[in-house]
Amino acid sequence: MCLALAALAVTAVTMLSHRTSETNEIASLDGHPVTRDELLFHMRRLAPTVQNELRNKYNLRGKTDWNAKAGDKTALQRLETRALDEIWRDKTTLVLAKEQGLIDSVDHADFLAELAEENESRAKGIAAGRTVYGVAQFSPEEYYTHRLTELTTNLKKRLSADAEAPLRVTDADVRHAFDADRDAWSANATTYKYAQLVVPIPDDTSGDYAARLQRRVAAAGRLADVATGEPGAKLTTGTYDGSGSTGLNAHDQDLMAVLGKLAPGRISAPVMGAGQITYYELDSKKVDVDKAFADYRRRIRQSLVEEKFDQFLQRRVDTSDIDVDTSAMDAINAEDVQK
Repeated sequence: MCLALAALAVTAVTMLSHRTSETNEIASLDGHPVTRDELLFHMRRLAPTVQNELRNKYNLRGKTDWNAKAGDKTALQRLETRALDEIWRDKTTLVLAKEQGLIDSVDHADFLAELAEENESRAKGIAAGRTVYGVAQFSPEEYYTHRLTELTTNLKKRLSADAEAPLRVTDADVRHAFDADRDAWSANATTYKYAQLVVPIPDDTSGDYAARLQRRVAAAGRLADVATGEPGAKLTTGTYDGSGSTGLNAHDQDLMAVLGKLAPGRISAPVMGAGQITYYELDSKKVDVDKAFADYRRRIRQSLVEEKFDQFLQRRVDTSDIDVDTSAMDAINAEDVQK
């Protein structure tokens, strides 16, 4: 009987030890474990970003010494904190995805298994001559970003679809956001009428020609009054419709950068070019409000859903039960990150 009990006890200890080595839990969020391997995955993934931030903020130069002080913490402690902050948000996103039936597990080990299956499927597809879109093989970091982005997109759709959904955005919400910042949403539905003055810089002029011209423009108040007094100056008028098919080319972007900042009747600062100086004078600006709203309402709705999702996710994080094993955290060293 004693031998049987002893054997049972040994078995129980063995099972517990095996379970501990498998999970290697270092923290948890609402009962969902965060393993040491998971934390190290995020620390290694974020290391380059944190290194750059530490160099800029704390003037750390050369190869990063993770044991060096960066303010009141070591560089390694700052990397650990950054990785945990990302885990809380990402793990919460995964929990939401599981609640919505998008995934079966939020565990890091299952993510790695899913990655292996995806890469195996892609390899078989390529070997069979089938078209495989994207990369031939995902790295863990690539697949993590790909998977999280896809899940986040699907969550936003699901959580904003119904009338009672937490991310629901109504037509009235969209219109209110448009009216609150109408200028920002009206670029593609604004017609500008303007004058353009191009003045060649004389070859034999002194270096202060541009300054003298600027004084003349400021004193005149109208480009038409300046054009007649400058040899070779060319004054033209034009109309720019922001909804035109060429609205994305470099010239139109430069033109919008100037006209968009002008009020009717005002003259731009000088635009310096090769051997010439250009001024713009805005005559009028007309906004087709209905067209602007039609053009931008889908983008406005998307931005509002994204804003609501960020707030919704942060509230979930803030109200989560988060536990951290500080002794296990302290056991992580610089060599672990650099492996």
